[in-house]
Order: sequence, then structure tokens, then C-alpha cells
Amino acid sequence: MGAILLAADAKEAETVKDAFSADEARNWIELGGGGVIRSSGDDAAMRRRLGLPDGGFGGIEALHYEADLANKGLLKIDGHGLAGANDFGLKFDLSQPDLGYVQFGYERFRTFYDGSGGYFPTNGKWFELYDENLDLDRGRLWFEAGLRKPNLPEVTVRYSHDIRDGFKDSTIWGDSNLTGLGGSTATRAFAPSFLNIDERRDTLSLDARHTVGNSDLGLGLRYEWSDQDNSRNMRRRATELGTSPAGANTSVDRYLSHREGVKADMLNFHAFSETRVKETVLFTTGYSFTTMDTDLSGSRIFGSSYDAIYDPLFASRQTRDEGFYNLTGGSQMNQHVGNLNFMWTPLKDLAVVTGVRIEKQSLDTETDFMETNVGNSPAFASSAEELRVNSDRGILDVSETIELRYTGVTNVVLYARSYWMQGQGDLSEIERVGLPGTTDLLRASEFDRAGQQYTAGANWYPHRKVSLGGQVYHKVRNEDYVHTQDNTPNRAGNRYPAFLVAQDFTTDDANFRVTFRPLSSLTLVSRYDLQLSTIDMQGDGLDKIQSAELTSHIFSQSVSWTPWSRLGLQASVSYAKDETDTPAYEAVPAQQLVLDFHNDYWFANSTVTFVADDRTDLSVYYSYYLADNYVNNAQFTMPFGAGAEEHTIGATLTRKLSEHMRLKVRYGFFTYHDETSGGNNDFDGHLVYSSIQYLF
Repeated sequence: MGAILLAADAKEAETVKDAFSADEARNWIELGGGGVIRSSGDDAAMRRRLGLPDGGFGGIEALHYEADLANKGLLKIDGHGLAGANDFGLKFDLSQPDLGYVQFGYERFRTFYDGSGGYFPTNGKWFELYDENLDLDRGRLWFEAGLRKPNLPEVTVRYSHDIRDGFKDSTIWGDSNLTGLGGSTATRAFAPSFLNIDERRDTLSLDARHTVGNSDLGLGLRYEWSDQDNSRNMRRRATELGTSPAGANTSVDRYLSHREGVKADMLNFHAFSETRVKETVLFTTGYSFTTMDTDLSGSRIFGSSYDAIYDPLFASRQTRDEGFYNLTGGSQMNQHVGNLNFMWTPLKDLAVVTGVRIEKQSLDTETDFMETNVGNSPAFASSAEELRVNSDRGILDVSETIELRYTGVTNVVLYARSYWMQGQGDLSEIERVGLPGTTDLLRASEFDRAGQQYTAGANWYPHRKVSLGGQVYHKVRNEDYVHTQDNTPNRAGNRYPAFLVAQDFTTDDANFRVTFRPLSSLTLVSRYDLQLSTIDMQGDGLDKIQSAELTSHIFSQSVSWTPWSRLGLQASVSYAKDETDTPAYEAVPAQQLVLDFHNDYWFANSTVTFVADDRTDLSVYYSYYLADNYVNNAQFTMPFGAGAEEHTIGATLTRKLSEHMRLKVRYGFFTYHDETSGGNNDFDGHLVYSSIQYLF
């Protein structure tokens, strides 16, 4: 919301003519500075919600410079740099008409995350295990050049180097017995965890396009190589004490680091053609081939600290502390995609578009690792054994589309679309223990899938002040599985997904929109969406049942009003009612083990812009958010649902100091209450920011 307020003045031009639009300056620099002041509450929650750091930040908010060169050439430089927010960018663009262009640049920005975990309302337990102010930096260094000489093919070459580096929160939380409950229901997962991200990706691409006769032809190459070294870090039974076999108190707190390393090389070749057969017929084709090779590494190790080395004698290890180390392996993926499209305009008011798409994909994987097993109490003896897992998957999908658009009725546009898909594939999985080893898992499955979607809609303009639009669609997807070989018994956690023999997904959607302009200065837009989805599943040897029914209602209303040339108002409100019903709740409703899901929320915002004179204008912004779906069933399971209320108010004052200088002052106030965290993620904050722009 804070980032929104910094850009809120951009909305002023939508309703009121910018008081300074008469300036013809080509270049400008805008210097700004300010900060966010947290008056109360949680720092990490505020940083994540506002997208801004706690404290001061500032520098060059915007820079634009352009200069004419010889032979109509043009040089452009754009940039920004905000210290404290770690937001930087610089771009150079040199272009020459009838020859081409060269661009290169660098950008880096920071995203803020909150590392807090869950809240257990029964006894008010809230973990604070580390600094929850997490952030992740994203960066890109890139270069692009294009040849645009007449009568020669258009050629574009591009290189980019992308990074992600830092920490972010994870909702896969560690477990704890500190719930105030007893027995088998005491252990719940709500201790915070975090992800350590270290990713690098390089991309080199070459594309060419040329016109031959009445056809546009194109082809391209793309090569990408990447390196990821990420880890998920959590605590199990954090700060807890247990009893040793000798009866003494001993720690059961242990650290878990799950490391995931992936090195990948991807090569893609693609080509296309667009042919205007005649005035009323357009024919297009496309083909793409992608091959990707990946190498895996990783481990899942419990220890007395993060990133520990596997120690079979680690004293705090507990039952189900199963992990692995020395993971090696990889995968090889090949994908072919081809499509044909045909557009025909048999009548002036009728257009027909048809298409066929064929995709074939194969994926072979192999992994080898040492699995660490833990025995039962009191010894919790640990052992390790080598496992090798192989899987092969093949998929062939064919899809067809047809679209009709008719404009033969005055002030009416009618359209209809149909989509069909037929697919089949196979999957084989083999797991061996030891080398040469014995076969622990041998599974082979074949599947067929089919999908279809039918869409119809209309746009009607019965009056110059009124326009209506409506659309309905019906979508079905069916998946059937045949398991030709499976040596696993029917027990939870092992046979899935081979236990499934059928899944059906159905969605029906209808939406309606009305735009009404009762006055030249007043526009009203109303929209209503209704969506109903069902999921039916069938297990091996069981009847097909409806496993979920999802119902969504969304209503939105917006108003734009300019009662006076100096005054503009914009406002909108939306309400979403989203429900998911499952038979699991109906089976044992008294215990509330699985609740029907509700995600109802309100969102409203408004902006008022007032132009005081030819030098001064003021914009005021307000937004409100409310979700009240939190249900405390912590006695039976982790409570879910959203429960939050937020108010945001801000103002921007712009003053033209001279023909070439403008001053902006911004203020924002935020208040946020989060019920699901027991108020631990509440905050109140203020944003104060000012900038001065010089045009030259």
C-alpha cells in the first residue's frame, strides 16, 4: 500500500487535466526522500504489507535524458536509485532510423517478507525464533541489439543475467507440542521457518523476422543456463525439553535444513509463419522444440544448527526425523509443440478463427541418495541406506479451437468460442534400495485426459450513455488412470497418486457488466461474477464422490465523477463471497476436523483530486479492506481462514515552483489488524515523502 501511495499521483491525469501538461521539456530529474515511521506494532508485517523499508530512503526517484544525434539518431537514458529501499535501475537506449538500436541496462529491487509463523489461540503461543525482517533482492543485467534496415531481415539479439538472492518466509512450518493441549492432538505445525534463496540465470536469444511476398517468416533460438542453491530452514519442537531414557531432562529441539540444488541447461528453437492467402484469409503456423537437462543435488539433515553435517549420533533426533544426503541425479526433458491457425472472414460482419495445437513431451529422471531412518524411542537409533529412484513420463496432447465473432447487428458484438483437448500419457516409477539392490517400488500408470470449454458473450451499446456486456462459459476436464503395475499396498502416504483412478473438474461461470454515463462528467461501472466449480474423485475399488464444491460471487462498483474542471473523484467497491464445501466436514461435523472454507472480503478505495490553481493541485486517497472468515477450531486442528482489517489514507500535494521546477509532498497513514496472528502482526505506520522535479 505504501508503494501505491508513492505512485498515487499518476491517477490524477485520469480524471483531471494535469495542471502542468503545457511544459514541453524533454528531460527531467526528480530527487526525493522520506521514510516510513512505525508508531506501533510489528515491523516485519508492516514492511511486507507496504512494500517499503522501515526507516528512511531516498535518492533519484526518476531520471530521463534524451538527445538528438546525427542522421536522426536518438539517445535516451532513464534511471532511478533509492538508497535504503535498495531500488536501482539504469537504461541506455541508442537508436538510428533505418538501421537499428542498441539497449543495455541494469536493475535491482528488494521485496520484503515477514518470517513469522503461526499463532495458537488456545494458549496464545507465538514463536519468535529469529529476526523476522526478511528480504529478497532481484536483479537483472541485460543487453539487446536490433537490426532494422529496410529490405533486410529484422534481427534481434538479447542477453540477460538474472539473480534472486536473500531470505523469504515459508508456510511449511515446524511442529511444536507447546499448544496447551494433551494427547495425540498436542502436536501442531506453527513454528516459523524461512527460505534461503540463491539463484542465477543467464539467457541468450536470437530472433529473426522477414517478409517474403505475402508471408511473414520468423525463427529464433534461446539458450538458458541456471544455477539454484536454495534451502528451507525450520525448527522441530523448538525450545522444548523431553526426558532421556535415564529420566533426565534433555532437549528435543532440533534444526532442519532441506537443501535443494538445481543446475539446468535449456535450448529452445522456434519458428512461425503468417500468410495472407487473400484479403479474407489468414493462415499461420508455429513450431517450438525445447530440450532441458538438469542436475540435482541436496540434503535433508537434522542437527543442532542450520546446515549441519549429518551425524548419526545426534542426541536430539526423534522418531520421523527422516532425511537424506548425497543427493545426485537429474532429468532430461524434450518437448515438441506445433500449431496451425486459420482466420476466415466470409462476410463483412463475420469472422471465423480455427486452430489445432499438438504437444508431445517426454521426461526421464534419475536420483540417487542416502536415506537416513530413525528408529523408535527410547534409543532413536539412526541408520542410512542408499536409494535409487527412476521415473519416465510421456505425454501427447491434441487441442482444437474455433471462435466466431459477428457484428452484423447494429451496436451489438456477438462472439462464441469452443475448445477441446484430448491427451494421453504414461508414467513409470522404480525405487531400489541398495546397489544392485532390491525393488521397493515398482509402479506403471497410463492416463487419458480430455477437456472442453464453451464460451459465449455479447457486448451491446443500446445508447451512447449505456453499454452492456455479458459472458458465460462451461469448462470440463476429465482424467482417468489405469495402473498396469503397482507393488505397493493400499496404505496412506505410499500409494497416492496410484490410488486414484478418476478425477473430474467442472466449472460454470457467468459475468455481467454495465457501464452507464448519465452525465458527461459521471461514469458508473457495475460488474457481477458468479462461478461454480465441482471436483469429483474416484479411488481404486470405490464409488466416485464429489470431493469439493466451490462457489464464488464477486460484485464490484466503480464511480468516476468530475463535477468541476478543477475537481475529480474516483471510487470503487468490491465484495467477494467465496465458499468451498467438502464431504469431509459433513462426515464429522461436531469435531470440525475439516472446515468448509470461506473467503469473503470487502475492498473499497477512493481518490479525490483538486486543482487549486494553475500551480497547485491536491490528491487524497483512501482504501479499506476487510476479511472476517477466521474460525478458531484449534482444539481439533490448525485454525484457518482470513481475518484482517486495514485502513489506508494518503495525500499528495503538487506545487509548480517555476516553469521548470515542481515540488511534491506525500503523506500516508496505515493501520492493520490481523486476527489470525492474535494481533502479533498488527501495526500502525506513517509515510512521509517529498520530491522535487527539475525539467530541462
